[in-house]
Amino acid sequence: MEMTFFFSDRLVLLFDFWSVHSPTGLLLSVLVILLLSVLYEVVKMGKAKVLQRALLAVPPSFSQEALLGPDEGDSGDGGHRDSEDSSVQEREAAQGRWFRYHVGQTLLHVVQVVVGYTLMLAVMSYNAWILLGVVAGSAIGYFVVYPLLWVTSHPTQ
Repeated sequence: MEMTFFFSDRLVLLFDFWSVHSPTGLLLSVLVILLLSVLYEVVKMGKAKVLQRALLAVPPSFSQEALLGPDEGDSGDGGHRDSEDSSVQEREAAQGRWFRYHVGQTLLHVVQVVVGYTLMLAVMSYNAWILLGVVAGSAIGYFVVYPLLWVTSHPTQ
């Protein structure tokens, strides 16, 4: 096995059954790796979008209180039962929204880690074409996905 980067159309990529023996096979393999790199960038930006939505879903007045619980010095409405009940309901709703977003972010993180390590192992084949596929896919993914994140977070007037 090579321990330096090389240009070749013959390699075994990730698994024994992914054995490349032709320029066409190499081209298809580089395309698959490129698409995995784009997916990595999409998932990374998806995590940022979920975080952004989570911060918008939990009102600032409830963010610490809802997520961490009420403080001992929590000043209510002088003991009015109705306002306390609505405050508790709002707090529970904020906790539920936060938890759903947290689960979504966790799942996206797991996907990002799996795809990222897969790409790392592909690069460790030391095939320069595969490395170029990862770099190109990362650049394309970032170029395409980042503006979508910015546009949705900064709507025009």
